[in-house]
Amino acid sequence: MKSKFTFGFHAVTSRIRFEASSVDELYIDAERHDRRMSDLLQVAKAAGVRVIHADDQRLSAMVGTRRHQGVVIKAAPVSLARTLDELLDAVEGPPLLLVLDGITDPHNLGACLRVADGAGAHAVIAPKDRAVGLNATAAKVASGAAETMPYITVTNLARTLRELKERDIYVVGTSDDAEKTIYQADMKIGTALVMGSEGEGMRRLTRETCDYLVNIPMMGSVESLNVSVASGVCLYEARRQRL
Repeated sequence: MKSKFTFGFHAVTSRIRFEASSVDELYIDAERHDRRMSDLLQVAKAAGVRVIHADDQRLSAMVGTRRHQGVVIKAAPVSLARTLDELLDAVEGPPLLLVLDGITDPHNLGACLRVADGAGAHAVIAPKDRAVGLNATAAKVASGAAETMPYITVTNLARTLRELKERDIYVVGTSDDAEKTIYQADMKIGTALVMGSEGEGMRRLTRETCDYLVNIPMMGSVESLNVSVASGVCLYEARRQRL
């Protein structure tokens, strides 16, 4: 598989620690000599990763942004699970999945991966089309979660949701107009939480495939939450119920 660039201290350090064999080269800002860089270089040295000095202009050209923090790695993509069936067959206990229907902002995807990892979800699922891929920006925002949280893309999301239901996993959609709140849902059982896109919400077919819909009660003047924040609210409610 073709190597890709990943940048930012959290994402780079996590990749080297967990999948050093996938890292081809580590590029660092030759002008940066602080403690954070020193710690990263120690991790790279222990893992046997080749280090190349570069300037800010070269690093920016590699990843398309100046927000690289002075560290970039060239690494092969890591597949934590080749298929959804493979992942589910290895899960012990009721699965907890986060399904993203058409998320197009890489910052939102990265934040969703981070919160899914924090809440102990087993995977994040998304359609291959009409959605952002796991690019360098998403990996940086994920702060290492892109290396530990399985991100599985599927060709037909509605069909995948039906297959989850055949495995006794309840598909719970989120919608502002749902009558039931997230706190009334039973998520101690196998659950796939479906979050819609940033502007349009879930697509019609996705919505119709859900077993039921829930909302997050809004007590203030704003009408909705950012998708990553909403994912965190729902996933941690599921985790609370399971503790």
